[in-house]
Amino acid sequence: MAISKLSSSTFLQNLAKNTTASEKTNLIPISASYVVIAGGGGGGGVTGIARNGGGGGAGGYLEGSITLYRNLRYTVVVGAGGAGTDGASPNGNFGSVSTAFGVYALGGGGGGGGAGGTNGGGGGGSAGGGNDQANFITGGLTSDVASYKAQGNNGGAGAGGTSYFGAGGGGGANAVGGNGIANTADGGAGGAGKASSITGTSVTRAGGGGGARYTAGGAGGGGIGSNESSGAGNGIANTGSGGGGACNSTGGNGGSGVVIVSSPVPAQVTTGSPIATTSGANYVYQFNGDGSIRF
Repeated sequence: MAISKLSSSTFLQNLAKNTTASEKTNLIPISASYVVIAGGGGGGGVTGIARNGGGGGAGGYLEGSITLYRNLRYTVVVGAGGAGTDGASPNGNFGSVSTAFGVYALGGGGGGGGAGGTNGGGGGGSAGGGNDQANFITGGLTSDVASYKAQGNNGGAGAGGTSYFGAGGGGGANAVGGNGIANTADGGAGGAGKASSITGTSVTRAGGGGGARYTAGGAGGGGIGSNESSGAGNGIANTGSGGGGACNSTGGNGGSGVVIVSSPVPAQVTTGSPIATTSGANYVYQFNGDGSIRF
């Protein structure tokens, strides 16, 4: 069965394996909050101008409150974005998992390609959601989609027609991707990302990539879908946003993920050079890459 968060007892057992005897003394609980976002999916590639690739889905977006413990070291892993693909390997690649504090965010699904199809590609689903239509090349799916829908939204459907085939936008953290429009060059917009004020300022992250062509990515950093004269846009780094779908070119790359933690006490030790700020009385640490933290 898929899980997005370990039980507290299992989590502490795992932490204890990487904690020295001296660190295990005086384990003082603290109330913290977190945002964990996985890498976004890559945009779908195509061969042929009339066929368009779907946008990549945003990485899984998890946030909440959690009890952490002083004098324990917590490992942080930030997922990379999935690479966009060309017509030789039409579906975009999945983003990678981000994990910290026993929380696991899953990578966004790759956008569906347009190679060899008669319809535009489907948008990749945020955290593995996706379309399930049988008459076009779909975006990426995990092996257990239903278990992960709480982490994001489905990508939009690709459209058929007699001339042009609009592609679906990738799913975002806060909204589904838009559907492509039949017999036009219009793809579906990427699904909107989700806003958080954990750093003290409201920032929207994890937007879906736009479907090719001419279509914007979702708010929060989704890459734009390409047209004949410009390439697909990449998802913005450290937002977990999806890459844009391609029109006779290579899909955009998904944006890398991010891990943010806010605590009423400062960290004693960090690795990986997180960005340290304050918000009110809290200390905030933003990890744009792998590292660790001990409060």
